[in-house]
Amino acid sequence: MTDQLTSPPLVLVPGHWLGAWAWDDVVVHLSPVDGRARALTLPGLDADDPEHATRTLEDQVGAIRDTLDELGASRDDPAVLVAHSGANGPVSIILDRHPELVRRVVWVDSGPMASGAAFAPGLPEAVSELPLPPFDELAQQASLDGIEPEGLTRFRARAVAEPASVVREPVILTDGARYAVPTTLVCCSISGEQVMRMAESGHPMFAEVTRLRDVDVVDLPTGHWPMWSRPRELADIIRAEVARGR
Repeated sequence: MTDQLTSPPLVLVPGHWLGAWAWDDVVVHLSPVDGRARALTLPGLDADDPEHATRTLEDQVGAIRDTLDELGASRDDPAVLVAHSGANGPVSIILDRHPELVRRVVWVDSGPMASGAAFAPGLPEAVSELPLPPFDELAQQASLDGIEPEGLTRFRARAVAEPASVVREPVILTDGARYAVPTTLVCCSISGEQVMRMAESGHPMFAEVTRLRDVDVVDLPTGHWPMWSRPRELADIIRAEVARGR
């Protein structure tokens, strides 16, 4: 059984508008693997940072790499990366630059980005940040199913506007070794079957999935934020992925 002495480093990376706090309900269920677990607040998403709007995609990549170093990730002891939603930008770059440091990536209602892709490439240069939209507007983009009213209240109160440069900048990827990193897709608002059909049809959101050499699909039916709607079940999935060998 995996325990704190044998668990690989585990890094939890939240999506847009979120800090490390977004994983709180999951972390409490992660024992006994939480000895080397770290939930991140990426640069640009720290409410106490007066310069948060100026942080870049490269800043976020650097923060993930620094965390891997702090947790002792190495070629001999690679980490498990868990990436939710819009964290796919910096995590895709980490996989490209340092595939040897990752034993498995777990995409939570997300997936790898293609080189040259950006979340909002046409965002005007005059825009400095993207605040959390009203929930009726957000629900048109991503399912809010399963989040209780108090969860939505917390989301609204703690969300930090996403730096525009992060969503405007394209990810630049050059190393095909990233396709060999074992991958798990945790499919929530879109079923695994739908995701694979979209990938095979060349849909830009999931086209990279067809190039992965070792991919598993796990369905966790709920909305786009399973860390709040089904935290125990998500923790169980993460713990199982941590326990797997490379």
